[in-house]
Amino acid sequence: MLEKMKKAGFDFSCVEAISGSGQQHGSVYWKKGSRARLQGLDPAKDLHSLLQDSFAVVDSPVWMDSSTTKQCLYLESAVGGAQQLADITGSRAYERFTGNQIAKIHQLQPDKYNETERISLVSSFAASLFLGDYAAVDYSDGSGMNLMNIFSKQWSKPCLNATAPMLAEKLSDPTPATTLLGPISPYFVKRFGFLENCKVVAFTGDNPGSLAGMQLQEGDIAVSLGTSDTVFLWIKEPRPALEGHIFCNPVDCTSYMALICYKNGSLTRERIRNECSGGSWEGFSSALDSTPMGNNGSIGVYFDVVEITPPAIGVYRFDQHDKRVDAFTREVEIRALVEGQFLAKRVHAQKLGYRIIPGTKVLATGGASSNKAILQVLSDVFSAPVYTIDVANSACLGSAYRAMHGLVAGTGVSFKDAVKGAPAAQLAVRPSPGAMEVYGPLLKRYADLEAKVLMAKTQ
Repeated sequence: MLEKMKKAGFDFSCVEAISGSGQQHGSVYWKKGSRARLQGLDPAKDLHSLLQDSFAVVDSPVWMDSSTTKQCLYLESAVGGAQQLADITGSRAYERFTGNQIAKIHQLQPDKYNETERISLVSSFAASLFLGDYAAVDYSDGSGMNLMNIFSKQWSKPCLNATAPMLAEKLSDPTPATTLLGPISPYFVKRFGFLENCKVVAFTGDNPGSLAGMQLQEGDIAVSLGTSDTVFLWIKEPRPALEGHIFCNPVDCTSYMALICYKNGSLTRERIRNECSGGSWEGFSSALDSTPMGNNGSIGVYFDVVEITPPAIGVYRFDQHDKRVDAFTREVEIRALVEGQFLAKRVHAQKLGYRIIPGTKVLATGGASSNKAILQVLSDVFSAPVYTIDVANSACLGSAYRAMHGLVAGTGVSFKDAVKGAPAAQLAVRPSPGAMEVYGPLLKRYADLEAKVLMAKTQ
């Protein structure tokens, strides 16, 4: 990438600071002796040739690996159960989380584990390249490992002990996401023309990077409406649960971010659109506009594929008396789907500590954020104005914002003030009058009905 920028004439001497984001839950295993190699990179050679023999594990585990169920069960048992692990690390044990990947490597490839000098996340690996030394894991990405105590911001000894020996030494201490790690490596100064005093700010994960890119503030919620739906929350008082994740906030060390993923997003909306409005989004929107808030008490739960939160599958329709019915009219079906999806998001967000405060806003991104009728339902269910923000690469943009903030964070400047000149989100819709009175009771009903569905599936 830097070679392409150099050929395009980019002036690297203009860069005051650099940060970045890496796909969460991937890990890199540096071979013994690699630190010295990093510190003495030859600017006449490319990184690939310089570092190709630096890794004890050639194929890095990433988030798509789900082969560590055994290690997850052991970790939860070792610390007192799934909820206890969530109370410590912000999440119950997940197969893709780094701690469980490390445990598997130690158990099945002990020689490679013993040969490892340092374990990086993808984010801290990239930071290490620019720093020319091992970069610390930041708090935010580090809280996606099932290893860090999200409240003390240190590695949890019970979790380390249940994972692998000598692990604290291989990880080193985590650091705030706003940390200035140091000046850029001389390699990049000589090879590309960076200034010697260009600073490297701690890198973080892609999801925390997106929170920064969307410029969330305390009390805000971001809803990405794509193939899968994702909810980001900025919260002060987290309540870790068996569903969703609590991470340390990437731009404010006193706050947290929560993340919840849903598999049944746009594909489910498109199925209902095809069945109920002849494949027309215009007809879909008209149905939403023509039906009342609350759908006269009708509620739907639509899980076309096995959902993540909660782990259930199937379509369930209930009338105003909570009696299950086989079908709705087309208009009622469309509103039941959209209201049900957003009621679920608010119910699960509140379980993790989300609460509406003065100034709370919802930021909507993704394909469905262009549909005003859908956004109106989102605004009504959350009793907050909805803003849209046109961010194609929010994690990448967030890295640039975090680099700016990192230069001044040490003097007490807030992230909000550091990026106040950035393009702002645009107001799309405000809550309809009476929305809070309608959806308050529906939230409790939805939560009870979803629990009923889950219970039926487990019996």
